[in-house]
Amino acid sequence: MNETSATAQSLIPDGVATITTIHFALIALVAVAAIAVILIGMRLKHRRNKATRQVEDNAEEAGVALRQPDSAPIREAELTQPRPVPEPAPAPAPAPAPAAPPPPPVMPAPAAPEESPVADEPLNAEPVAAAAPLAASPAAEAAPQPAPAQAARPEDQPITLLKGLGPKLTQKLAEHGITTVGDMAGLSEAQAQSLDAQLGPFSGRMARDRWLEQARLLAAGDRAGFEAVFGRL
Repeated sequence: MNETSATAQSLIPDGVATITTIHFALIALVAVAAIAVILIGMRLKHRRNKATRQVEDNAEEAGVALRQPDSAPIREAELTQPRPVPEPAPAPAPAPAPAAPPPPPVMPAPAAPEESPVADEPLNAEPVAAAAPLAASPAAEAAPQPAPAQAARPEDQPITLLKGLGPKLTQKLAEHGITTVGDMAGLSEAQAQSLDAQLGPFSGRMARDRWLEQARLLAAGDRAGFEAVFGRL
């Protein structure tokens, strides 16, 4: 018996057993890979189906229809029959041309006025003497002539002469009765502080631009002193 087994084993080459083992191992690997691919495909398909159902559920909640209704099956007769060709739409009728306006009525020409006969009168060839100029009456000569208007007083000059005053500040001061340099120069320190507090966002400009000093110089008629301190007017 032992001799028979040893004889059978000696008949199989040594490399055949190794090759057979490798073949079986490769087949096993291919089978495992195929099973893994199938499982992965099933999992991906499951995920796609789940995502599709999720999208459909969200669309139904939002009131948006994603699935199109199933169309009716096409019958065999419809495939064989020719499709009707749509008739072209009729061309729109041309708009009627506007009627020409009637010609204006012909007005009769006005009749020429009849010329009145002019009597042939001899022209006076003598020149007419010019009238003598009227002499001024003694009362008119004795009346006093109006004197020229006197120049405005220095204190009546407008407040806009002060340096640092713009249109908005001028309007603000006018609302408080300050329109001339005399009005500003006549303020006391307490009145000036009270007025400055009522200027809102412009508060503090009175002391910074020295309005009282400017106004007092101009109200006194000291233009040279004003220009020496605050510049030319």
